[in-house]
Amino acid sequence: MKMDTISFSRQIRKNVLQMVYQAKASHIGSCFSIVDIVAVLYGTTLNLSVNHPAWPSRDRFILSKGHAAAAIYAALALKGFFPLEELQLYGNDGSRLMAHISHKVPGVEFSTGSLGHGLPFATGKALSAKKQAVNWRVFVLMSDGEMDEGSNWEAFMFAAHHRLDHLVAIIDYNKIQSLTTVAKTLGIEPLAEKLRAFGWSVREVNGHDHDQLHLVLSTTPWEEGKPCVLIAHTTKGKGVSFMENKVEWHYKSPTHEQRLLAELEIDKEIENA
Repeated sequence: MKMDTISFSRQIRKNVLQMVYQAKASHIGSCFSIVDIVAVLYGTTLNLSVNHPAWPSRDRFILSKGHAAAAIYAALALKGFFPLEELQLYGNDGSRLMAHISHKVPGVEFSTGSLGHGLPFATGKALSAKKQAVNWRVFVLMSDGEMDEGSNWEAFMFAAHHRLDHLVAIIDYNKIQSLTTVAKTLGIEPLAEKLRAFGWSVREVNGHDHDQLHLVLSTTPWEEGKPCVLIAHTTKGKGVSFMENKVEWHYKSPTHEQRLLAELEIDKEIENA
C-alpha cells in the first residue's frame, strides 16, 4: 500500500526523537538526515510484505550507516512489522532494538555498525539475484563519511564489473561526520565524477524533496547494465531548527527541555500538513 510519505516522515521523526531521548542515546542528527529518504523507500518504493518479512521476492534494503537505526525501527513499526509500543525499548538492556541496527528485528536484513560493510554485502546480494535470474532489487543507504572506507570502493568496482543494474546505493550527503565536516576529514569531491568513472549511473537530488526522491527511486535502473547511485544532498538534524547542520548532534542526546522544543517543532509541522 502506498503512503502519504510527508506525513509518514514526520511521524518517523517524532518517534525517533522520543526513542533517542528516552534511551539517552546518540545519532539523532544522523537519523533526521535520512528520514525523508526512508519515508519514500518504505512508503512507495520497496516491494515488501509486512505479514511475511522473509518473503523471497521482497526487495532487500540495507542500512549501511547502522548508527541511524532508530529511523528504520520507527519506519518499520509504523508500517506494522512489529508493535509500535516496542519502540519504547530502544537501546534498553536486553532489547532487540539495539542502538546499531540488528537483523533480529522483523524487516531488517543485515546488522551493521562498523562503516563500510553495507555496500559490499548489498553487492553480494545483488550478484546472487542476478545469478538466480530473480527480479528483486537491492537498496543500500550509506553515509558520506563512509566514502572514507576502502571496502566501498572495492564494491563500487565489483558491482560495475558485474553489471548489477538492480543495485541502488543511496548516499546520505549531509556533509558532516562524527567530529567535523566531511571536507575537513577527508575530501570526497568530485564525488559524482568519481562514481561515474567507476562505472555507475549517477543521479543527484535534494534528499528532503519527496517528489524528487520518488521519481528517481521508482525508475531504476537508469542505464542498462549499470548499478545506480543516488547522491542525496541532506541536512544533518533536518526538521529541528537548533539541530540542523550542527556537528554536536552526531553524538549528543537531547535534554528534557530540548526534547520539548523539538517536539513542538515536529508537532507544528504535523498540524500544518
